[in-house]
Amino acid sequence: QLQLVESGGGSVQAGGSLRLSCAVFGYIYSSYCMGWFRQAPGKEREKVASIDDDGSTNYADSAKGRFTISQDKAKNTLYLQMNSLKPEDTALYYCAARWAYYCRGAVVGQFNMWGQGTQVTVSS
Repeated sequence: QLQLVESGGGSVQAGGSLRLSCAVFGYIYSSYCMGWFRQAPGKEREKVASIDDDGSTNYADSAKGRFTISQDKAKNTLYLQMNSLKPEDTALYYCAARWAYYCRGAVVGQFNMWGQGTQVTVSS
Protein backbone atom coordinates (compact mmCIF):
# COMPACT_ATOMS: atom_id res chain seq x y z
CA GLN A 1 0.00 0.00 0.00
CA LEU A 2 1.01 3.60 -0.55
CA GLN A 3 1.00 6.21 2.18
CA LEU A 4 -0.35 9.61 1.22
CA VAL A 5 0.36 12.83 3.12
CA GLU A 6 -1.42 16.06 2.19
CA SER A 7 -0.24 19.58 2.92
CA GLY A 8 -0.95 23.12 1.81
CA GLY A 9 -4.38 23.74 3.24
CA GLY A 10 -5.24 26.97 5.00
CA SER A 11 -7.57 29.92 5.22
CA VAL A 12 -7.99 32.37 2.37
CA GLN A 13 -10.45 35.01 1.29
CA ALA A 14 -12.77 34.47 -1.62
CA GLY A 15 -10.94 34.93 -4.90
CA GLY A 16 -7.67 33.73 -3.44
CA SER A 17 -5.54 30.73 -4.33
CA LEU A 18 -4.04 27.72 -2.61
CA ARG A 19 -1.91 24.83 -3.79
CA LEU A 20 -2.36 21.49 -2.13
CA SER A 21 0.34 18.84 -2.23
CA CYS A 22 0.14 15.12 -1.64
CA ALA A 23 3.37 13.23 -1.04
CA VAL A 24 3.31 9.55 -1.97
CA PHE A 25 5.37 7.06 0.04
CA GLY A 26 5.82 3.38 -0.62
CA TYR A 27 6.83 0.91 -3.27
CA ILE A 28 5.16 1.57 -6.61
CA TYR A 29 4.89 -1.77 -8.37
CA SER A 30 2.09 -1.14 -10.83
CA SER A 31 0.15 1.51 -12.69
CA TYR A 32 -1.73 3.79 -10.36
CA CYS A 33 -3.91 6.83 -10.65
CA MET A 34 -4.87 9.49 -8.14
CA GLY A 35 -7.54 11.96 -7.25
CA TRP A 36 -8.45 14.85 -5.02
CA PHE A 37 -11.62 14.68 -2.99
CA ARG A 38 -13.31 16.99 -0.53
CA GLN A 39 -15.86 16.69 2.21
CA ALA A 40 -17.74 19.56 3.77
CA PRO A 41 -19.52 19.19 7.13
CA GLY A 42 -22.77 17.31 6.73
CA LYS A 43 -22.05 16.44 3.11
CA GLU A 44 -20.80 13.37 1.31
CA ARG A 45 -17.23 13.11 0.10
CA GLU A 46 -17.00 14.18 -3.53
CA LYS A 47 -14.37 13.85 -6.20
CA VAL A 48 -12.85 17.13 -7.31
CA ALA A 49 -10.31 16.01 -9.87
CA SER A 50 -8.38 12.95 -10.95
CA ILE A 51 -5.33 12.10 -12.97
CA ASP A 52 -4.78 8.85 -14.80
CA ASP A 53 -1.50 6.96 -14.98
CA ASP A 54 -0.74 8.59 -18.35
CA GLY A 55 -1.38 12.09 -16.98
CA SER A 56 -4.85 12.56 -18.42
CA THR A 57 -6.98 14.72 -16.14
CA ASN A 58 -10.64 14.93 -15.29
CA TYR A 59 -12.57 17.50 -13.24
CA ALA A 60 -15.84 17.88 -11.46
CA ASP A 61 -17.97 20.67 -12.92
CA SER A 62 -17.41 22.72 -9.77
CA ALA A 63 -13.65 22.64 -10.36
CA LYS A 64 -13.43 23.17 -14.10
CA GLY A 65 -11.64 26.36 -15.05
CA ARG A 66 -10.50 27.06 -11.50
CA PHE A 67 -8.59 24.00 -10.27
CA THR A 68 -5.69 22.19 -11.88
CA ILE A 69 -4.50 18.74 -10.89
CA SER A 70 -0.94 17.77 -11.73
CA GLN A 71 1.62 15.19 -10.77
CA ASP A 72 5.39 15.07 -10.56
CA LYS A 73 6.16 11.35 -10.62
CA ALA A 74 9.88 11.98 -10.18
CA LYS A 75 9.04 13.59 -6.82
CA ASN A 76 6.14 11.24 -6.10
CA THR A 77 3.92 14.24 -5.46
CA LEU A 78 0.41 15.13 -6.52
CA TYR A 79 -0.78 18.74 -6.62
CA LEU A 80 -4.03 20.65 -6.76
CA GLN A 81 -3.76 24.29 -7.73
CA MET A 82 -6.94 26.07 -6.68
CA ASN A 83 -7.67 29.56 -8.00
CA SER A 84 -10.66 31.87 -7.68
CA LEU A 85 -11.68 30.14 -4.50
CA LYS A 86 -15.25 30.47 -3.25
CA PRO A 87 -16.74 30.00 0.23
CA GLU A 88 -18.44 26.84 -1.05
CA ASP A 89 -14.99 25.33 -1.64
CA THR A 90 -14.55 25.16 2.13
CA ALA A 91 -13.97 21.51 3.05
CA LEU A 92 -11.50 18.92 4.19
CA TYR A 93 -9.51 17.94 1.11
CA TYR A 94 -8.13 14.43 0.66
CA CYS A 95 -5.87 12.85 -1.89
CA ALA A 96 -6.44 9.24 -2.79
CA ALA A 97 -4.97 6.57 -5.03
CA ARG A 98 -5.85 3.23 -6.54
CA TRP A 99 -3.88 0.55 -8.35
CA ALA A 100 -5.38 1.13 -11.75
CA TYR A 101 -4.59 2.96 -14.96
CA TYR A 102 -7.73 5.05 -14.97
CA CYS A 103 -9.34 7.12 -12.24
CA ARG A 104 -11.63 9.25 -14.34
CA GLY A 105 -14.70 7.11 -13.84
CA ALA A 106 -13.85 5.80 -10.41
CA VAL A 107 -16.02 6.68 -7.45
CA VAL A 108 -15.06 7.22 -3.81
CA GLY A 109 -15.39 3.57 -2.85
CA GLN A 110 -13.00 2.45 -5.57
CA PHE A 111 -10.07 4.33 -4.06
CA ASN A 112 -8.39 2.26 -1.37
CA MET A 113 -5.49 4.49 -0.33
CA TRP A 114 -6.22 7.80 1.37
CA GLY A 115 -4.39 10.65 3.04
CA GLN A 116 -5.42 12.17 6.34
CA GLY A 117 -6.85 15.34 4.79
CA THR A 118 -6.00 19.01 4.85
CA GLN A 119 -8.49 21.76 5.71
CA VAL A 120 -9.33 24.52 3.26
CA THR A 121 -11.41 27.43 4.53
CA VAL A 122 -12.56 30.22 2.23
CA SER A 123 -14.12 33.29 3.78
CA SER A 124 -16.35 35.76 1.98
